[in-house]
Amino acid sequence: MTIEDVQNEIIDEFAMFEDWEERYQYMIDLGKDLPLIDEKYKTEDNIIKGCQSKVWVHANMVDDKINFTADSDAIITKGIIAILIRAFSNQHPTAILEANTDFIDKIGLKEHLSPTRANGLVSMIKQLKLYAIAYQTQLN
Repeated sequence: MTIEDVQNEIIDEFAMFEDWEERYQYMIDLGKDLPLIDEKYKTEDNIIKGCQSKVWVHANMVDDKINFTADSDAIITKGIIAILIRAFSNQHPTAILEANTDFIDKIGLKEHLSPTRANGLVSMIKQLKLYAIAYQTQLN
């Protein structure tokens, strides 16, 4: 699946819910299914700067595709990173770098987050794209 396909799937899933209380619950559930980061990667180097909560992200590349794992100490934040990882994991670095993140607005996520969580969301996206830049550089 392309990133856009995954993003459209996420948009469709969020559209099934009546209100934001149900969407938050869904995000919490997604966080519970998050591909968890190995404890050895829960280091200061893997913490996303700019998040109010602690969010760790680790990336590795297999067959020219980046796989992300993550964890957070906050349930909503864990759901947010789970959504991003679902969209960007197992994709080529170029696809990640070229990917649009409009799906975040389409599901209404940014407008339903506190300003600090919204800033954290932007920081998470930046970090995933930075990993893509680093791996793209290795491929060149």
